[in-house]
Amino acid sequence: MLEIENLVCRYGKVEALKRVSLVVRKGELVTLIGANGAGKTTTLKAVSGLLRSAAGRVMFEGTDITRASPRRILALGIAHCPEGRHVFPQMSVQENLEMGCFLRTDAREVAADMTRIFEMFPVLGERRRQVAGTLSGGEQQMLAIGRALMSRPRLILFDEPSLGLAPNIVERTFEIIQQIRAQGTTVLMVEQNAFAALEMCDRAYLLESGALALEGTGRDLIDNPHVRKAYLGG
Repeated sequence: MLEIENLVCRYGKVEALKRVSLVVRKGELVTLIGANGAGKTTTLKAVSGLLRSAAGRVMFEGTDITRASPRRILALGIAHCPEGRHVFPQMSVQENLEMGCFLRTDAREVAADMTRIFEMFPVLGERRRQVAGTLSGGEQQMLAIGRALMSRPRLILFDEPSLGLAPNIVERTFEIIQQIRAQGTTVLMVEQNAFAALEMCDRAYLLESGALALEGTGRDLIDNPHVRKAYLGG
């Protein structure tokens, strides 16, 4: 479904990604792990069109999206749930969700999807008129996920979905991501909680200093001595 080939990304003269290649197959949950600054967020930004690559290629379902705009990439079926949630704080919960489907014209289906989001996240239904900036961190994360789902993506990119959340909310967030995958949406996820991410994923990639260091199943990386020592605390 998604193929990244020899991707190079730079911030000024700093090379953030160094010929990174990876694949996400339809229906998979794939995770990227690595230290801060390893290039994980940069990879997601390059896929969603928020960052132009210096070299390499990004393919989605056979279409070259390397130079496509974020709008075009969203229209093709890729949604990005960014680090830090980035809800529109002065807009209501419902208005935030409506922003997630601004490219859609199927009003009846949009209304049905809105109902499904409120069923998935009852607290959002209860607070649909509430200003998003007054929600808790966990509620804002639910809103960010719901907003991404409103575009009906075939691939969703999650960037640090558990960041800054209470432990019980983290567990619920991971359950929701697994539910989204079970319903047929492919997932590429960056996650600071490496052990939890590796436990739930089909396959994983380890990025170090902008380069691909390891790849394999989640269990492969959990059992890898380097990963255990450097990222899993043992």
